Amino acid sequence: MAFHDLRFPPSLSFGALGGPERRVEIVALASGHEERNAPWAHGRRRWDAGLGLRSLDDLHTVVAFFEARGGALHAFRWKDWADHKSCAPSATPGPLDQEIGTGDGTTTTFPLRKAYRSGPHTYWRPITRPVPGTVRVAVGATETDEGSDWTLEAATGAIRFARPPESGAAITAGYEFDVPVRFDTDAIRVQLSAFGAGEVPSIPVIEVRE
Repeated sequence: MAFHDLRFPPSLSFGALGGPERRVEIVALASGHEERNAPWAHGRRRWDAGLGLRSLDDLHTVVAFFEARGGALHAFRWKDWADHKSCAPSATPGPLDQEIGTGDGTTTTFPLRKAYRSGPHTYWRPITRPVPGTVRVAVGATETDEGSDWTLEAATGAIRFARPPESGAAITAGYEFDVPVRFDTDAIRVQLSAFGAGEVPSIPVIEVRE
């Protein structure tokens, strides 16, 4: 399976139903207590792209996109309108949004990540498909320049510095990002009379691990 580095039409992903899922294995003991285990280190996201369709022209666009990807064969970018920035959806990404590491005077590569905090707990999500042109990076709270100070590895979501940041310096970043997904179906089925009456086909997409 290859990754096609283009985005599913954002106007059609808007309105899609979906979000993150977690897998937790629960064993009920004879005492009534439970043992819970999480085999996944990271959540996985699913959406139904069909719910974003509003016209037959939209369906035409999606069918072309589906065929060009070979159905579920090739992955692609997906914009999650509810969660596609290093900051709140209503805010503008800034270079201090997310801590991605601390300089040690040797390391030059720092993968992008995003923190999800609630109470004393934090989950760090790897960001592998940042949107080029939206990434901003700071070292020790001072914004740096793309090209001269660092470059973006767009295929992995890593920041590579031209020179190692000094020891103890906080490395932070802000960005927009997409989710790598594939179609989770081998067929798109639609009845035109039903579509005209407001019923749309189910077109599931699922996040892929990279």
